[in-house]
Amino acid sequence: MNYDQAIEYIHGTSKFGVKLGLENVKTLLDLMGNPHKNLRYVHVAGTNGKGSTVAFIGSILVESGYRVGIYTSPFIQRFTERIRINNDEISKEDLARIASFVREKVEIMVSKGFNHPTEFEIVTAIAFQYFFEQDCDIVVLEVGLGGRFDSTNVIDDPLVSVITTISYDHMDILGDTLSKIAFEKAGIIKDGTNVVLYPQADEAERVFEEVCKEKKAKLNKISFDVAKILGFSIDGQEFNYKEMKSLRISLLGKHQIKNAVTAIEAVSVLREKGYNITEDSIRKGLLKAKWPGRLEVLCRKPVFIIDGAHNLEGARALTGFLKEYFPQNKIVFIMGILKDKEYLSIIEEVVPYAKYIITVTPQNKRALPAKELSEIIKRYCNNIVTSDTIEGAVKKSLELTPEDGLICAFGSLYYIGEVRSMFSLS
Repeated sequence: MNYDQAIEYIHGTSKFGVKLGLENVKTLLDLMGNPHKNLRYVHVAGTNGKGSTVAFIGSILVESGYRVGIYTSPFIQRFTERIRINNDEISKEDLARIASFVREKVEIMVSKGFNHPTEFEIVTAIAFQYFFEQDCDIVVLEVGLGGRFDSTNVIDDPLVSVITTISYDHMDILGDTLSKIAFEKAGIIKDGTNVVLYPQADEAERVFEEVCKEKKAKLNKISFDVAKILGFSIDGQEFNYKEMKSLRISLLGKHQIKNAVTAIEAVSVLREKGYNITEDSIRKGLLKAKWPGRLEVLCRKPVFIIDGAHNLEGARALTGFLKEYFPQNKIVFIMGILKDKEYLSIIEEVVPYAKYIITVTPQNKRALPAKELSEIIKRYCNNIVTSDTIEGAVKKSLELTPEDGLICAFGSLYYIGEVRSMFSLS
C-alpha cells in the first residue's frame, strides 16, 4: 500500500466499531512478533489532560537526550501526528510499509477465525512496530479509552503509570459514576509498579488507593499546594514547584500548570530508576512542550483561540481561562460537538460569556448537526448563527469581531484542525 491506501485501509476498519478487550490485539501483536515487549513505557490514562501531560513528559525526555516514542489520539490535522519520535511524525512511507505488514497479519487472524481488529487496535499495533524498529529508549503511551481494556494496556511493566484528572466522559462505555470510571482507568496499574496520581474527587481517589494497595503498587499522590503561580499572559505562564523556581510553560490555562506538575512527578520516578534527567532538562522540556488545539492562540488582532473542550470539565477549564485572561470581553464562539457528549451542560457553562455563538458540524459520523445544535442553544441565547461549513464559520466570526475582540472555536477536535489549517499552521 502507498500512504493514501494505508489511510483508507486504517479508517475503513472503523466499521468494526469499538470493542474493549485485549485478546484481539494480543493475537495481532503475537503474529507480529510482539514488538511491544521490547520497549519501556510511561503509560498515561485519564479523562482530561492526558495529551498535555504526555507532551510535557515527552519533551522533558527529549531534552534529556533520550529517543522518545510518543503515541497520542486523536490527530488534529494529519494522521501521522499520532505516532512520533522526538516530536518528528512517522513518515508517510514508514506508515504505509508498516500498515501493509499489519494488514498481512490481520488477514491471517481473520482466516483463523479471530475477530477483525478495530481501527484503534490496528493503529496501536502500527505504533508499537514503528517504535520497536526505531529502537526507542522509552515510549510515552497515551491510553485511547478507559484503561483496563484499552489496546495500549497490553504492555506488561510500565516504568510509571500516570493518572490525570478523572471526570464524566464516555459514560456509556466506562460507567456512570466516578468510581466506575476510575476503576476502568486504574486498570493500567500493574503489580509492583509506580503510580503518579493527579488529585481526584474522594470517590475516585479511593478506587486508586485500593487498586494500588491490592497490586502493591507505589502510589505518589500529587499536591498542588506547593505549586505557586508567578504570572501568566497569552505567551505563557511561570510558576514555582517545590524547590524549582521560575519554571515556565508555553501552554495556557491554570490546568496546564497542574499537568506540568504531574509530568514533573512522573519524570521524578524515572530519575529514581536511573534515568539521567536534570533540572535543566525539566526546565527546557516544560518550556518547549507544545500541544496544538488546546487553548492555542492562532492570531492576535482579533485574538483567535482554539480549544478541544468537548466535555464539562474541559468547558470549565476553558471558561476559567477566559475569565482570567479576558475578563472584559464578550466572546464570539464557534461550537461544534459530538452528539454523545454532555452538550447541554457545556452550553450552560459557556453561554454567559457569549456575544454570538456560531454552530458547525464536525466531520464525524457522531457529530451533532449544526442546525440541531443551534435549536438547542436558542433556549439559552438569541445571538446564534448556523454555518454550513467550517470556513464559513471562521469568516463570519471575523466579520462579527473587532480587532480588540476575542473569538474562541471550541468543542470537538474533529473540526478544530480544519480551523487551525486556515491560519496556515502545520
